[in-house]
Amino acid sequence: MSKMQASLTTPVQYLKGVGPQVAKLLRKLGVETVEDLLYFFPREYEDRRHPTPLNQLKVGDQVVFIKGEVQNVSHQQTRKRFSILKVVIGDNTGQIPVVFFNQPYLTNYFKPGMKLFVSGKLEVNLYDGGMELSARDYEIDTGETPGIVPIYPLTEGLYPKTLRNLIKRTLQEYLGQESAIATLHFPDDPKKLAAARYKIVFEEFFIFQLGLGLRRQKVQEEKGPVLSIPDNSLNAFIANLPFKLTTAQQRVLNEIKTDLAGGRPMNRLLQGDVGSGKTVIAALSALIAVQNGYQAVIMAPTEILAEQHYDKLQKLLPELKIELVTGTTQKKRKASEFTEPDLLIGTHALLEEKVKFRKLGLAIIDEQHRFGVLQREKLQQKGVFPHCLFLTATPIPRSLALMLYGDLDRSVIDELPPGRTPIKTYLVPEAKRTGAYEFIRKQVEEGRQIFVVCPLVEESEKLDLKAAQEEAEKLQKEIFPELKVALIHGRLKAEDKNRIMRDFKEEKVEILVSTTVIEVGIDIPNASVMVVEHAERFGLSQLHQLRGRIGRGASESFCFLMGNPKTIEAQERLSAMVKTTDGFKIAEADLRLRGPGDFLGVRQAGLPAFRLADIMKDQKILEDARKAAFDLIAKDRASAHNLWESQRQKIKVPQTRDASLN
Repeated sequence: MSKMQASLTTPVQYLKGVGPQVAKLLRKLGVETVEDLLYFFPREYEDRRHPTPLNQLKVGDQVVFIKGEVQNVSHQQTRKRFSILKVVIGDNTGQIPVVFFNQPYLTNYFKPGMKLFVSGKLEVNLYDGGMELSARDYEIDTGETPGIVPIYPLTEGLYPKTLRNLIKRTLQEYLGQESAIATLHFPDDPKKLAAARYKIVFEEFFIFQLGLGLRRQKVQEEKGPVLSIPDNSLNAFIANLPFKLTTAQQRVLNEIKTDLAGGRPMNRLLQGDVGSGKTVIAALSALIAVQNGYQAVIMAPTEILAEQHYDKLQKLLPELKIELVTGTTQKKRKASEFTEPDLLIGTHALLEEKVKFRKLGLAIIDEQHRFGVLQREKLQQKGVFPHCLFLTATPIPRSLALMLYGDLDRSVIDELPPGRTPIKTYLVPEAKRTGAYEFIRKQVEEGRQIFVVCPLVEESEKLDLKAAQEEAEKLQKEIFPELKVALIHGRLKAEDKNRIMRDFKEEKVEILVSTTVIEVGIDIPNASVMVVEHAERFGLSQLHQLRGRIGRGASESFCFLMGNPKTIEAQERLSAMVKTTDGFKIAEADLRLRGPGDFLGVRQAGLPAFRLADIMKDQKILEDARKAAFDLIAKDRASAHNLWESQRQKIKVPQTRDASLN
């Protein structure tokens, strides 16, 4: 390790002017070493070169920057020991009160006649209706022309000037001022700032894409089963299907056929919106494997979904011997090996040691984001470099797909089968609930079935479950006493869940009240209405998945979002649901509103923690970096590998994903 590298690992506590207390505050921000501090970039910048004259300030301006002279200073303490310091500042056009909250130590700092630069937010004082500036930063006017000032994330007790001065000293000691990192902290020109940002973001993306590219090439060098099938044989099978393949399905099937026959293990992600027909593509892929003397396996995240695949594929592939492997079936099973079935369909029970294969040629993993990387690899290891097809009904925007699945080939089914009527979605306020119930009654009279979904989150699970139970009881006793209402939720035993779903499928139940256990994969063509209670509490992609449970038959379908969205974000979410049924547009909106970690679920996202790069904002740079990384691998793999090994520690990758890059 070089002297510079060693010094970069120095704890910030030992820097001049830090000490234990400031170090403790920095730790709250994730800054523990000198390197962390150098890479702790500003969240935004203030251009302080042109202060706004006080007579031009307007309420509604989010952040303003002013220059003026202190006129007077007053301080008051509220009953709850909250400090309010008011400093009146004036220039030759007027004056304005500047308010500092909970900073009583500044009372004796500001003196009349002192010249200041101040930035903050303009607000209306609720008591006198006048305008005031809520300060977020200030600086004494020393006569120097102010420039572009970095604004950092802070924590209580750590002040802007303290952090800026610390970073400036550290840059001078460790890097000097002529570097992209220094420019990002203290830019003197917007163009130089943009160039510096591009450089750092490119480097972050480049290193990660280098790892994905090396992993991809390593897999491609292995020898996989050669699985081919005569076109006339496959076409004859397709001709006997009860429906015609869409153009998108045919295109994706051709991509998969090419992979299977290529002699290298296929690693392909198949994206398709709910109801787009991914299952039939999985069935045709499995058929090709079996026709070549190999076995195929489909792993699904829940027993309900595995059973649904089992029922559907028995009808699609009647000539194959298909076996179901779930926790429930395993309890009843005596034989431990599966040497006979052509196709196994199951849950994570397939990963058990006793489940062995005669000759596994194709592994299909459905709703693959619900399985960790290590679980997926464990299934793959049950064969000798089997082909792998990963299915997902969660539309993933291109930028995110390049980060999560940059080592996989990607196919998209981007059209729905003909005859599907677009689902009509409405935001229903409480005042119109009675009308919605009347509409539901008419739908049931016409032979349709209804989903009613209630929210259930970990933090309030008991209360939410009680609310769902009360909702089911109310619907049964008060609203629809003449109909059969059932309730399904995650705490029910597997056999009870399966019995209720079977009753719903067989139309013994007209209204199914549910928590989000029905979110993935449930196929009830007769269901025409989806009611989502407290819709503002659901994520956008989750709402889209729920809506996908209807509209699967020929009849017109309707989604009612019941709720009262109060926040701007909740209003935007529900507005997006009403405006479009396009899964990729929904996903883009969701990713923009929530960010990638929440969009995917933090625990299984597998996303690297970039210091500066933003996969939504920086998609063009991501694509530039990916091309450069893959070009280097193709030109000089040894150099690419050495570079990855030397730089990989700069990208904080979650452990499961990191393991998969080796």
